[in-house]
Amino acid sequence: MKCRYEKKYMISPSDCDHTSRLGMPETFDLFMDIAAEHAESIGVGATFMKEKGMFWLTAKTRIHIYKRPFMMKEVNIETWPLKPRSVQEIRDYRITDDTGFVYAEGKTQWAMLDLKTGGLIKFDKFFPMDVDFVEEAVLEKPFARISEDMSDCEEYASYKVRSTDIDLGGHMNNAAYVKALFGTFTTKELNELKIKDCEVCFKNSCYEEDELVFYRRAKDGHLEIVVKNQRGEVAILAELQ
Repeated sequence: MKCRYEKKYMISPSDCDHTSRLGMPETFDLFMDIAAEHAESIGVGATFMKEKGMFWLTAKTRIHIYKRPFMMKEVNIETWPLKPRSVQEIRDYRITDDTGFVYAEGKTQWAMLDLKTGGLIKFDKFFPMDVDFVEEAVLEKPFARISEDMSDCEEYASYKVRSTDIDLGGHMNNAAYVKALFGTFTTKELNELKIKDCEVCFKNSCYEEDELVFYRRAKDGHLEIVVKNQRGEVAILAELQ
C-alpha cells in the first residue's frame, strides 16, 4: 500500500485572507483535512479511532510558505507519514502546481492517544503493516525550542474560546488556535511582518468559554508567542518569522 496521498484543489475565497491569497491559518486547515482524508483511505480514520477508543493527537506543527497561491488557483496538495520509529511520529505536507513549483511545505509531530488509559499507543498496534512508507522529509530543521518563561514577554491580546472553535474531542481545535493567533494582528501588521514560517507547539487543551491571553517577545529576528488560559496553563507556544 503506497503511503502518499495527493489531490487537486482549487484555492477558494474562504481559503484566502485580505490579500486574496491562501492564508497561513487556512494552510493549517488544508493540511489537517488532507491528513484526515489520507487516514480514512488507509483504514485508520475517525471511525476506526472511535471504535478503538483512540484519538489523534497533534503535538507540533510547522509550515513554511515559499509563495502564497492566489484565489481560484488550482494546486496539488499531498501528504505522507514518515516511517514510524517511536510513539510520536512525523507527517509531511506539500502544496505545488502542475509545473512542480512548491508553494508551501509543512510537517506535524503526532501521536495516537488511548482515551481509557491516557497513554500513547505504539504505531504497530494500529498502523497497517503493508504500508510502503515514503522516506522523503521536508523542513528537516528540528522543531524550535520555545521557552515558557514569560519574564521578557508583553501581554498584547486576549481571546475567548467560542463554540465554533470546538472539535469532536470537546476542546479547541488545533487550527482554531492558529486562526485566533493570526487574528491578534491587524492587516497592517500582517503586511509588515510578511510571515513565511509558523510553528505551533500544542501544550494543554482549552475549552469553550476559556479566556486565552497572548504574550509575545522579539527574539533573533522572529516573534515568540506564549498563550495561557485562565487556569494558568500554557495552551500553545508559537514562533513566527
